[in-house]
Amino acid sequence: MTDLPPKPATTPARPYFSSGPCAKPPGWSADRLNPVSLGRSHRSKIGKQRLQYCIDLMRELLNLPDTHRIGIVPGSDTGAFEMAMWTMLGARPVTALAWESFGEGWVTDAVKQLKIDPTVVRADYGQLPDLDAIDWSNDVLFTWNGTTSGVRVPNADFIPVDREGLSFADATSGVFAYDIDWTKIDVATFSWQKVLGGEGAHGVLILGPRAVERLETYTPAWPLPKVFRLVSKGKLTEGVFKGETINTPSMLAVEDAIFSLEWAKSLGTDGLIARSDANAAALDKIVAERDWLGHLAADPATRSKTSVCLTVEGADEALIKKMASLLEAENAAYDVAGYRDAPAGLRIWCGATVDTADIEALGPWLDWAYATAKAG
Repeated sequence: MTDLPPKPATTPARPYFSSGPCAKPPGWSADRLNPVSLGRSHRSKIGKQRLQYCIDLMRELLNLPDTHRIGIVPGSDTGAFEMAMWTMLGARPVTALAWESFGEGWVTDAVKQLKIDPTVVRADYGQLPDLDAIDWSNDVLFTWNGTTSGVRVPNADFIPVDREGLSFADATSGVFAYDIDWTKIDVATFSWQKVLGGEGAHGVLILGPRAVERLETYTPAWPLPKVFRLVSKGKLTEGVFKGETINTPSMLAVEDAIFSLEWAKSLGTDGLIARSDANAAALDKIVAERDWLGHLAADPATRSKTSVCLTVEGADEALIKKMASLLEAENAAYDVAGYRDAPAGLRIWCGATVDTADIEALGPWLDWAYATAKAG
């Protein structure tokens, strides 16, 4: 019988490495949430105040210019991005970038639901498409940070200032972790459950002035569900971006987001980015020290610093599932198996709500789980 390696002596204090919903901020507990809006209508004075405060905090932390509106919408990041697609696409040709599962999802919806025939620029998992191949007379859909592939755009330099089409950025694993040039972004979406470690079900929609102009001058050919409607009598429904949400929000989720945003504000945007950078560097060191581990994203310039996807030598889905189960049973790491549509491997969240010491403690546990799973 093969001797199994001993279990490491040190376990991560907070073994929450899921890529969504992600780890809560350090010091979080339910009894620290402000209950002031709970049990109240979201249309009450206090409800509107808390929703507006949440929006104001997001604007401040994202360094969002006054030209851009920010609203809370239903359906998490998916709902927010679908809302943008359904209300604005169809005015001009569309280019969709797809290098992981969510980008492919936007392609599918554009083709099968909206009956648009987009130009699709694809790349395999771990790679980035040719950004120079984009025709910016088209509207362009892309993910800023591919959560399921660990590949991101390096920056916004590939988006021209004088673009004719709109830029649609699914930025759910990117906001609060990268410095985003908002002058290049017409539409952005994200959810609290990623870098902020908030709860799911709510999305955030950011509209630049060119997106607002599109909404007010273009009517799609298809019918719009009520929860997608952003225009009334030819004008943007401004209340959506002032705390008057389209659908009833969970005020508990809003209070949870406020907690995370106040924590983030205490660090500042640079502090949030620095925490993600330190976590990604710690994981990169673990990978560099092990010949059986690798990065799915080979190019460091386009490698995610939040949802880091790893290759495991000789691994198939069964081995990865075994490793993840072993780590969870030891409370060493939760939810680290790669995304179901991605190549078999591990995915470790390195966003700002994770502590670097816990990433560092993970390395020996990965050794143990790998050896134990292979022996089994």
